[in-house]
Order: sequence, then C-alpha cells, then structure tokens
Amino acid sequence: MPARHVLASLFAASALGASLFAHAENVTLLNVSYDPTRELYQQYNKAFSQWYQKESGDSVSIQQSNGGSGSQSRSVIEGAPADVVTLALAYDIDAIADRNAGVPKDWQKQLPDNSSPYTSTIVFLVRKGNPKGIHDWGDLTKQGVEVITPNPKTSGGARWNFLAAWSWALKQKLGDLGKLHDPRYAEEMKAATAYARDYVRDLFKNASVLDSGARGSTNTFVKNGQGDVLIAWESDALLASEKLDKGNYEIVVPSLSILTEPPVAKVEGNVKRKGEAAEKAADAYLKHLYSPEGQRIIADNYYRPRNTDGIPQQELRLFPKLELVNVDEVFGGWAKAQKTFFADGGVFDQLQQR
Repeated sequence: MPARHVLASLFAASALGASLFAHAENVTLLNVSYDPTRELYQQYNKAFSQWYQKESGDSVSIQQSNGGSGSQSRSVIEGAPADVVTLALAYDIDAIADRNAGVPKDWQKQLPDNSSPYTSTIVFLVRKGNPKGIHDWGDLTKQGVEVITPNPKTSGGARWNFLAAWSWALKQKLGDLGKLHDPRYAEEMKAATAYARDYVRDLFKNASVLDSGARGSTNTFVKNGQGDVLIAWESDALLASEKLDKGNYEIVVPSLSILTEPPVAKVEGNVKRKGEAAEKAADAYLKHLYSPEGQRIIADNYYRPRNTDGIPQQELRLFPKLELVNVDEVFGGWAKAQKTFFADGGVFDQLQQR
C-alpha cells in the first residue's frame, strides 16, 4: 500500500476513535438504599461500572447513600437527588410515588418479580453457644432476655421483624393462617389478635435499644456487645456469622418467618433532568441486577437470588428452607400494614404507650 494511503488510513482511524471518545458520556448516579446493603452495592457498583463502560462506552460513577429505609424514603420525598432507590419494602417506594416525587405509580411493573431482584427473610443472631437458649419467637419474651431490633418508625427491617413476630403469634392461636380471612373464624381471629398484641408488646419490653436502622442494630449487637439476641435480616446475620466475627455467633432459624422482597425503582423525575445518557445508565443499573453477574453478586452478599443458575451450591446451602408468610396474604399488602401498625397512632405506637 502506498505510504499516502497508509497515512490516510491512520488518520481516518484516529478521527473515528476521537469521534467515539468525544461522544462518550461521564454519568454520575445516586443510589439511595436501605441500611444493610452497603457491601452488596459496593461490589455491584464496581462491577456494573466496568460492564456498562464496555457495553456503552459511557463512564458511570455510582454514589451510595444508606440508612433506615423509612428515613431514606422521606429524604427522597424531601428532595434528595436520588436517581435510583433500592429500599427495604414496597411501601417506602410507594410513599415516594404517592407524593409525586419522581417515581411513577406503576413502578412495580417496570421490572420482573414486582421490581424485587432478590429476597430475604428474618432470623435470629445469638452469641456462641446460644447461652439464653433462644430457639423460636416465644423465647424472646422470657425474663432476662435482652432483644436488639431497630425502630419500626424509621427502619424497613424493623417493620419486617414486627410483622414476622405478629404472624408467629397469630399462628400460635389459629394453628392455620388460612383462617385469617374466613368469616367463620371471626371469634378465633379476635382472640389471636389479642394474643399477638400482648406477645409483641412483651417482646418490645425486652428490646433495650431501638436503633434507627438495621445495620445500626447489628453494630449494637456485634461491635458494642449489647443484647442476647438480634432480630435481623438473614443477610446481616450471615455477614456477622460468616465474615465479621466468624465463630462467635450462631444463627437461629425460627419455626416461621416472613418473605421479604426489597424492591428497586428509578426516580424518573431526577434522572430525566440529567439527560438521556443518565436515563439509559439508570435503566441498565437496575436491569443488570437480574443478570447472571448481578444475581451472583447478590448471592455473594447473602441475599437470596431470584435466579440460582450458575451459583455454587455451597452458597445456596446458606439459605435454609423454612415456613415463610407473605405480607399480602396475612396483612393485605404493605399499604394496609403500614396504616394499621406503623402510622402515627397505629398498633406499634399504642403498644409503646402501654
């Protein structure tokens, strides 16, 4: 090839590279998340940024905010510039949507599995040897047992804890939770509700510290050495027992717990103001959670993946099978549960006053 043609080809290639580079975007996203997801998103954010740059050419930097899910939801309502929210329960994202704070009303239809790319549940963490003999929910109200759980007014995890405890108490009286909405068992349901109120009241009498978020409660139990039993997200209990201080803690799986489905959503109102590149990156960020890489990172951080293909069995064995109740089936969904139990003047407030 003549020298002038070689030079022309080099100049053309250089110009094409410069053109591609010129069109590459630098995008920053803010993920406002709930308390225990720090390690999960630290790993995921790095992996996503690397994957997305290869796919799109755009450079994405993700900033992370963690706190009690209810508090985080209120911060977005009050103007925190979240591009995506990854919170502990659907009600906290519904609250953002209800106040026209940038999340569409149909946000749960935007992604598979009601926009919940992973699940978890509630278990107990006790100290090595289980010195107080904690085996099920009934043991948490024994005299001399100090319980650590966060505050349901600010923490999504605490609300899951509360409803799991309430469900267990209902079952002690009803035997079959299928009776809940059958009018033939109205009197039994009345007695079961009274029993549940007394049980949960006694449980919170044993709760010495009500931290604002679930991770704060984990730190109170693990780092500060307070309490005999921590009511915890399974992910935080596994983190403590497998990594933070391996060998000094044991997980107790109760006879019944609750299926937790932490959801994710794009805050469209905020992302749109940043432009098309940010919108595409935010969409990809949430969708990639469902990818094989995203699901593997989810399992690595002790959350239950929706898709277990390709995830090592030794990781999956960490997630025991247990009876799980569903918030929709037992409590009529999160909107009703929030109003009944956790709104100002609700059941939790009433129990605290007694």
